[in-house]
Amino acid sequence: MLKNSGSDIYMTPDLSVTIAGVQFRNPVIAASGTFGYGSEYAGLLDIASLGGICTKGLTLRPRPGNNGVRIHETASGLMNSIGLENPGIPAFIEKELPHLRNLGPVVIANLSGSDVAEYAEGALLLGTSSIDMIELNISCPNVKSGGMAFGLDPEVAGAVTSAVRKAAPHRPLMVKLSPNAPDISAVAKACINMGADVLSLVNTYKAMAIDIQNRRPVFDSIFAGLSGPAIKPIALRMVWELREALQEAKLSVPLVGLGGIASAADAIEFLLAGAAAIQVGSATFVHPPAMNEIIAGIKTYMTEKRVSKLSEFCLG
Repeated sequence: MLKNSGSDIYMTPDLSVTIAGVQFRNPVIAASGTFGYGSEYAGLLDIASLGGICTKGLTLRPRPGNNGVRIHETASGLMNSIGLENPGIPAFIEKELPHLRNLGPVVIANLSGSDVAEYAEGALLLGTSSIDMIELNISCPNVKSGGMAFGLDPEVAGAVTSAVRKAAPHRPLMVKLSPNAPDISAVAKACINMGADVLSLVNTYKAMAIDIQNRRPVFDSIFAGLSGPAIKPIALRMVWELREALQEAKLSVPLVGLGGIASAADAIEFLLAGAAAIQVGSATFVHPPAMNEIIAGIKTYMTEKRVSKLSEFCLG
């Protein structure tokens, strides 16, 4: 919208974005596993102003999570081994979803599972609920394939995407890609071919830490997921490369970028690299109002650069 102030004309930028038919008031989404079900941050930031909220990872049945250390700080980053602690999808729908819906942002349910059948059953329940979108977490270990994550192999990733798509045909489907895949573009293409409407990237990087005093791994499961500012330049590169790979293959789906975003400048980099929206995770732990500040910073940047809407973001 243009406004006239004397001889000066300036814009009030439109931060809204429509992804797979779902309208977000702005491109800033709380990442899964870092924002609970929204109520945990009540009073710490303006939740209603967010574009969307991705829930904690949900499984068909309740899970207690991992034993031992679950969170470990590292240089410019955070390692976690939570183990998908959650109340199960039926309890989420009954107890958490009504409050989450009242918060205002788009509701995205992050779906996890141990095998294709569990993913499909979970998707069936979520598909009949009031959520706006499913985010399919394919970084979970596939118990029927010796614990290999679904997202490492294009054929396996495509199979679980297809099962979820069929179980919830009327819900937009975003697939969250693992940066640990040998060929993330091949995985992405397989997911698109099997029904993914949106791709989010990247999930955490496989990492480890050792307790040198006790001379043993910090985490009971040895390995954990690394997130935070340390991974941002790599995640940004992967968004750029995937965008180019999909353009070359003439495949067009929105990308949602995440990985170490902690400031408006970080978010803008991802938007310029080709992301339609971004997710913020670890930064919220450190500074709860981070997402509100990122939204304000994007608006300021767009005003200064005379960018009226997000679709006009481009390099140069």
